[in-house]
Amino acid sequence: MNDREDTDYEVGQDNIQTMGLDVHNPVFIISAGVIILFVVLTSVMQAEATEFFGWLRPTVTEYFNWLLAIAGNVFVLFCLFLIVSPYGKIRLGGDDAKPDFGYPGWFAMLFAAGMGIGLMFFGVSEPISHYSSSVAAGAGSADSWAPLGGAAGDQTEAMRLGMAATIFHWGLHPWAIYAVVGLSLAFFCYNRGLPLTVRSAFYPIFGDAVWGPLGHVIDTLAVFATLFGLATSLGFGAEQANAGLNHLFGIPVSATSKVVLIAAITAVALISVVAGLEAGVKRLSEINMILAASLLLFVIIVGPTLAIISGFFTNLVAYFEYLPALSNFVGREDTNFYNGWTAFYWAWWISWSPFVGMFIARVSRGRTVREFVTCVLLIPSIACVLWMTAFGGTALDQIVNQGYIAVTDADLPLKLFAMLEALPLASISSMIGIVLVIVFFVTSSDSGSLVIDTITAGGKLDAPVAQRVFWAVFEGLVAIVLLLAGGLAALQAAAITTGIPFAVVLLLMCFSIWKGLHQEYTSKLA
Repeated sequence: MNDREDTDYEVGQDNIQTMGLDVHNPVFIISAGVIILFVVLTSVMQAEATEFFGWLRPTVTEYFNWLLAIAGNVFVLFCLFLIVSPYGKIRLGGDDAKPDFGYPGWFAMLFAAGMGIGLMFFGVSEPISHYSSSVAAGAGSADSWAPLGGAAGDQTEAMRLGMAATIFHWGLHPWAIYAVVGLSLAFFCYNRGLPLTVRSAFYPIFGDAVWGPLGHVIDTLAVFATLFGLATSLGFGAEQANAGLNHLFGIPVSATSKVVLIAAITAVALISVVAGLEAGVKRLSEINMILAASLLLFVIIVGPTLAIISGFFTNLVAYFEYLPALSNFVGREDTNFYNGWTAFYWAWWISWSPFVGMFIARVSRGRTVREFVTCVLLIPSIACVLWMTAFGGTALDQIVNQGYIAVTDADLPLKLFAMLEALPLASISSMIGIVLVIVFFVTSSDSGSLVIDTITAGGKLDAPVAQRVFWAVFEGLVAIVLLLAGGLAALQAAAITTGIPFAVVLLLMCFSIWKGLHQEYTSKLA
């Protein structure tokens, strides 16, 4: 352990500057080499890759689901502690720092980067899946996909349980993961003068060792986690965009269509990446928010409005009611739900955390710790509850009260469009949905490219444009080869495999940020 004074952090800044901005950076060399090798081997050996990824996901989740469950709970409790602790008064960037972005722009970038495509893909499909499995289990059918074993034949309770399980996966736990990483990076960059890279968060624990091989390992793990987590999201986006285009225009659902979509959207993302954070990513994020808010408002107005409004509160109550049981990993019998949904989600969020956390850190200078954690943890969680209630609740109302089974029978990527089909102005709302998926797609890709670029440039924010382009291109290539080598199963396997080792990194990060905040707080009292 190292109890270093503030001035000692500057030594690390000088050390890491020798890493340079180009391809001589060890993290860039290792990461780029492994990713290129992965793309080549997966492309050449597709049959073997398909079999491997099909085996990998269930095996990994079965043996490491306990680690993911413990980590997720620790992150939530740690964030709640920071909100009420005296450390909450510490300002990121120093006492005189002012926020670089106002609340609207800050929330837009935070939300668009953090959830994006996932909300579009799972907003309708997940509540329906949990409800259907809960009803089946309650009717006497053995269904380990039912959360907590189902709802004992009670249709109303099955709806509550289905929504509670959905919110569990999109509420406090994922945003706590992002808050931990974002706060660690922001604090050590803005308050300690260290580079904006993952290794910096471990300086209080390992000292100057983070500028050597240990730091290379930490940053390389962050690159892999980010790249494969993003590839999973891009794959989901391609599946849903292709399904929507087929639904509206008859464009065939095929591997070729998905590859063309990923390639085209990656090309658009390249333009945003070259434009930079302010001109590219921020502007796209704000467009995202306008489109998402418009679609959300449309569904609330033309859907079962009263049921959505009342459902928002009843779903929150159901979420907190079922939260202890859903968070407990001991003695679970709903193994398919626990491994197939919860363990996958926690690994996916963890794999996204370097990307989202660093992106949030870049735009959060000037916020207090309490303001940062509260906003990152609570406001997006509430927004996710509203989104899932509006889209999932509308679909459930169509099934239960209107007997509309098309949304149940539709394939997973098509469920959103099947739900919109039963509402007025279906062609317009579906088109907005497709555009929103694509813009979320672009935002995730360009934001991820900027973050990976920062990590592989040793924390510098002005790395060469060619390096940004390299990572944007390879994000698309990884998504393509994974889709061709096993579809969604391969994408999920990649996210889980990179997310699990990074969970250990994040648990250490909690201790490190506590140590850093404690030093800062006690130095102000002295």
